[in-house]
Amino acid sequence: MKRLSIKITFTLIYVAVLATLLLSLFLINRIFLQSFYENKKLKMVDTAYETIDSVVIHARENNTTIFAMIEDEANGLADNKYTQSIFRMLNERSNIDIALMNSDRTLYATTSREANWLVLKLNTYINAINNSAFAPSLGNTSGNSLEENITEEGFGDIPYENLPELFNDNNVVSDKLPGIMDINETYENIDYSDNYITQRIVDTRSDTTHIECVGMFSDNDTYFLMSIPLASIDEGVNITTRFLLLTGLIVLVLGSIVVYFVMSRCTEPINQLAKLSERIANLDFSCRYEGNSRNEIGLLGNSMNVMSDRLETSIRELSEANEQLQKDIKEKIKADEARRDFIANVSHELKTPIALIEGYAEGLVEGLAEEKESRDYYCEVIMDEAVKMNKLVRQLTSLISYEFDINTVDMQNFDICEMIRSVCDAMKLKLEENRAILELQLPDKLDVTGDEFKIEEVFTNYFNNAVNHLDGNRRIRIRSEETDEQVTIFVYNDGKPIPEESLQHVWDKFYKVDKARTREYGGSGIGLSIVKAIIDSHGGSYSVNNVDEGVEFAFTLKK
Repeated sequence: MKRLSIKITFTLIYVAVLATLLLSLFLINRIFLQSFYENKKLKMVDTAYETIDSVVIHARENNTTIFAMIEDEANGLADNKYTQSIFRMLNERSNIDIALMNSDRTLYATTSREANWLVLKLNTYINAINNSAFAPSLGNTSGNSLEENITEEGFGDIPYENLPELFNDNNVVSDKLPGIMDINETYENIDYSDNYITQRIVDTRSDTTHIECVGMFSDNDTYFLMSIPLASIDEGVNITTRFLLLTGLIVLVLGSIVVYFVMSRCTEPINQLAKLSERIANLDFSCRYEGNSRNEIGLLGNSMNVMSDRLETSIRELSEANEQLQKDIKEKIKADEARRDFIANVSHELKTPIALIEGYAEGLVEGLAEEKESRDYYCEVIMDEAVKMNKLVRQLTSLISYEFDINTVDMQNFDICEMIRSVCDAMKLKLEENRAILELQLPDKLDVTGDEFKIEEVFTNYFNNAVNHLDGNRRIRIRSEETDEQVTIFVYNDGKPIPEESLQHVWDKFYKVDKARTREYGGSGIGLSIVKAIIDSHGGSYSVNNVDEGVEFAFTLKK
């Protein structure tokens, strides 16, 4: 199934939403416009009543009447024409015709262009209210108030539907207004108050409707009739509906075209993002969203740029991690090989002394050394090999503890020159036995930071290594170099240089440059491995170099 593009989808959504809105507006207009229009007119009538009633009350408080105020304003006797402006405003702005009449029906006022008709109709209403043939009289006979005579059902006992008959009665007004009020008018009560009643009057002959409000103001002396015509609501609704349909169709068509092209413009960056995501999926992280919009699309584009950068970084890190993993695997393989070599070397180193001990012990058991001198020689060999084995085991134990951080480093500040001199003093006998010449090129005091016991072991291994490989002038030189942050100790001895291919391996466990000579002085090839492990735990460095007429070892410590 073919997928719709975003612009077509949004265009269809726009059409559906707009069509729904137009249909809703059409239905609301058709159903509620007439009642809304009438309610607005009724509010106008209520406002007009309250406005004129306030003038009537004001006139009574000033011991006059609204009729007198109107007459004074007409004759120019009043300071302003406030009352006339109110009637003019209600008539011109709200299209309300108003007729006023006092209870004696001797004074009246009107704003209507058909003044006589409005006054006669108001007089007819008053007659209807006071006519004994239909209802109790107002004030003269029964003493009832206006609100007692005007009810929701009609005027006194006169139903609204009988009012046309009243107006057609020859004894009332039909002889004065022939053909104007007849049975073609229908009356319907639409509002009711204490002082007035509002009714809808429909003339079926001319198909016109108007609202009339009749009653008495709160001074109980001034009657009023307000009439406000209603335009043909049905015709207005039909015109409005046709207009809405026409404009709605135009807006729908034009809007759909505009939305389609606008969405084409809007979806262009989305298409760019789609192509961008496709290139990212193919691991091409060089592509970038270059739009400058600050909306959600721009935010998405910037997010994709960030995602591209992070993916590139992550993949690079994964590659590096993979390379490191490969290195770790190789290191593990190398460690396994070293462990196998270690076991083989340990086995080899122990094999010779164990064989010697076993052989000489069997000789003693079998009585091959019956003479005391022979027995002493056998026992001396056994003891010597046992000492070598014990030394080897202790060195292995130390090496393992240093490499696996079993022994913690007790970092302290100490004088390394004093420590070196102490070791050299302890080695005087060995120096004499090997006819060695010792040269100390050290300052009086030189402080370093480290574990003094372990650094002493480092120096002792260097010193023993120098003594055991003396040759030529048989000279050993110990010197130091100092910087602001570290101290380097050098141990030099005259002797044969170390082959270049062996320089990097001298720190390996059990590595021996000259195996015959190492066996001669009882070396195991572990001493320099112990040096390496101790200096690494101190964060220092170690080195070995062939120099003129000898070899020089060095190690560096922080101050």
